[in-house]
Amino acid sequence: MTAATTVARLTRRAVIATAGAAFAAGTLMSAALAQPLEKATVGALALSSSGPIFIAKAKGYFEKEGLDVELKMFTSAQQVPVAVTSGDVDFGVTGLTAGFYNLASKGAVTIIAAQSRDEPGFPLSAYMATNAAFEAGLKTPADLKGKRIAITTVGSTFHYMIGLLAQKHGFTVKDVTMVPLQDVPKMVAAFKGGQVDAIIAPSTVSRQLATDGAGKILGWVGDETPWQLGALFTAPKTMKDRRPLVEKFVRAYKTALAEYHAAFNGKDASGALVKGPGYDELLGIIADATKQKPEIVAAGLPYVDPQARLLVDDIVNQVKFWQSEGQVDKALDPKSVMDLSVAGE
Repeated sequence: MTAATTVARLTRRAVIATAGAAFAAGTLMSAALAQPLEKATVGALALSSSGPIFIAKAKGYFEKEGLDVELKMFTSAQQVPVAVTSGDVDFGVTGLTAGFYNLASKGAVTIIAAQSRDEPGFPLSAYMATNAAFEAGLKTPADLKGKRIAITTVGSTFHYMIGLLAQKHGFTVKDVTMVPLQDVPKMVAAFKGGQVDAIIAPSTVSRQLATDGAGKILGWVGDETPWQLGALFTAPKTMKDRRPLVEKFVRAYKTALAEYHAAFNGKDASGALVKGPGYDELLGIIADATKQKPEIVAAGLPYVDPQARLLVDDIVNQVKFWQSEGQVDKALDPKSVMDLSVAGE
């Protein structure tokens, strides 16, 4: 056997060995990629405040974390924590209500990160006066003392907004007449019919009422009384037994929060909102998820913290407010409703 033949055989063996190793590595990689995604469910409302969840789903951020996340849509904020409590969904993201804190007092739900909030310069929720009430002197949010105000339900986010306004201007919710009407369409009907003096309505609703000449916008909740409107939450049992799942979910959620914030929450030197990177794409995702026209969605995009940081002091204030209203057990420690360890707080 010549030296050349020996070298040739050795070379072939090396090539075969290298190819075999590459094939094995490729097989292992394919097997890893073929691993089934871990299933999870999240409950939300079809509102722009749920935007980061819609973005994380549409852009594959959950999948990149190894999760197959199903969205379950609800029609009221209180339905979502009830679904988390029953195990119908693993996570919930929506506005915080007295009902949420009642479930938290029973150890059924815990806040793990922030959602949207009412923030100065972001027209999310408006105080409105009927034309008759405006002509009679209801000119500013402070003038709502003594007036009839339409809300969805006692214990709702609207109830708390009135409470915050009262705290700021030196009166209480007992100084107004809250008229609970179950849903926003009924609130609008009562407003148009003059059965109430005022309403607190989402941006899209209030702007349409003003355009139709049905009433006057007096101001925005974010400018008057900024607060933590919504949160991401789960069951304490999920935090304990499935923490890796929670960590993956929150990482994907925070990626979407940062992207949402960059696209929608930027301002120029004058304080005016400006379009950021990916604005049109992300607006389209939210419009599809909420089944609204992009221009309608754009008119009421809320502020979100890009790192999911919660206004902890406001959560404490919310619990104390509901306790003072007799809506939540006075034994509840406000800080016990939060576990922000996964979100990095």
